[in-house]
Amino acid sequence: MIFLLSIQVGLREILAHKFRSFLTMFGIILGVSSLIAMFATIEGMTRGMREYLILSGGVERISVIDQDVPVGQEDMVNLSPGRTMADTTAIQQQCPSIDIISPEVHLFRSTLQYLNKSIRPREVTGVTPAFLTVDNFTIEYGRFISDLDLERQMQVCVIGWPVWEQLEQSISDNPVGKTLKLNDVPFKVIGVFLNYETEYERKLREQGKLDAWAKRSQERRSRSSSSRSGRGSSGYSYASYKNNVVTIPLTTMQSIFRSASLDLGGGLMVEDIKLSELHLKVKDVSMIDTAVNQAKTALLKVHRGVEDFGFDTRENSAEDIESTVQAARLNGSIIAGISLLVGGIGIANIMLASITERIREIGIRMAVGAQRRDIFSQILIESSVLGFLGGLLGLASSFGLVELINHVVELRYEPIITLNSMAISFSFSVIIGIVAGIYPAIKASRLDPIQALRYE
Repeated sequence: MIFLLSIQVGLREILAHKFRSFLTMFGIILGVSSLIAMFATIEGMTRGMREYLILSGGVERISVIDQDVPVGQEDMVNLSPGRTMADTTAIQQQCPSIDIISPEVHLFRSTLQYLNKSIRPREVTGVTPAFLTVDNFTIEYGRFISDLDLERQMQVCVIGWPVWEQLEQSISDNPVGKTLKLNDVPFKVIGVFLNYETEYERKLREQGKLDAWAKRSQERRSRSSSSRSGRGSSGYSYASYKNNVVTIPLTTMQSIFRSASLDLGGGLMVEDIKLSELHLKVKDVSMIDTAVNQAKTALLKVHRGVEDFGFDTRENSAEDIESTVQAARLNGSIIAGISLLVGGIGIANIMLASITERIREIGIRMAVGAQRRDIFSQILIESSVLGFLGGLLGLASSFGLVELINHVVELRYEPIITLNSMAISFSFSVIIGIVAGIYPAIKASRLDPIQALRYE
């Protein structure tokens, strides 16, 4: 009962000075809302980064990449055949920790035609059935390239919906079964990929801004020297790459559009498929280091001891994401914490002013039997009520602040307010209110009743 009565007295005191109380709580309101907005922005950024990892094959994926040879092997660089299908065979035979292998061959600056409309696709990729799993693609209609297509070097293709739309065809018209011409070579469409969309692109589409953003992104890519492959370039989303891909059987790509003649030295010439990319998927994330070591040993044999390759693991990317998020959270928390600290100072200041105004009241309460702990708890509860109400108002205003940030600043990832962030921010506001009231409560409880009654 005494506790409830103290709360009622605290609320009555706050309502008696509404404007002053609001100014007192303003720092708490600003601190809580900014803390939640920071959490929401970082949560959206984190989900977007993780979304990219999932879209691009997940943490289990490893890419075999080209790299400069060590200094001691510069005179041996011509001995290596580079990335070829022989690498795939060696990894299959010698690397038990690797589950799936996806070799790719790219064809750039090609022309795709249907009826009287022709376009230049970003890239045409020769693939194997493993491509679907390693790169996390999903077929919406039809089927994907099969082992039989590879064996017979079939002239078939699987495309994304945007490719079909760029050919001035309606998405209501299923392209499966239609014949496209790739560099004047007929290819039958056997499947269509599911259309991928990031949270940012979904937001732009709902706002009717997706086409304008896509056009700006295309202009940036055309000015970029790295726009040839497009993956990971500025202003470019991996979802966009997945939507615009055109895939054909790797053996068909090799037989029709590419050729490779490898000189292994000593007059020995071997026909093999030169690969543009080589991706691996391990059976378990915990086996990544083992898989990399096994693949390195196998590839060194094929590359005749020349270490002209490296490995790009998504495990490093996941760690980079977590470290970036932690740094952003720390910086944002410090800034929001300063706002909360200012709010706490404001509460302490107003409580001290309130004590000065109520010295006679405190003296009378002590004279009629109130203990020092009663005075202490009363002042502490009043400051806690200020922190509590400031926290509630901060929670309410945080939604408006996040919405304002989302409209004023073109965020790439949709801010996400979570219950956890709200609970943490509200708890901080209450704690600040309690801490800010400790000194004023101690000062009030130590007043001399006689001196307090004499105060004018």
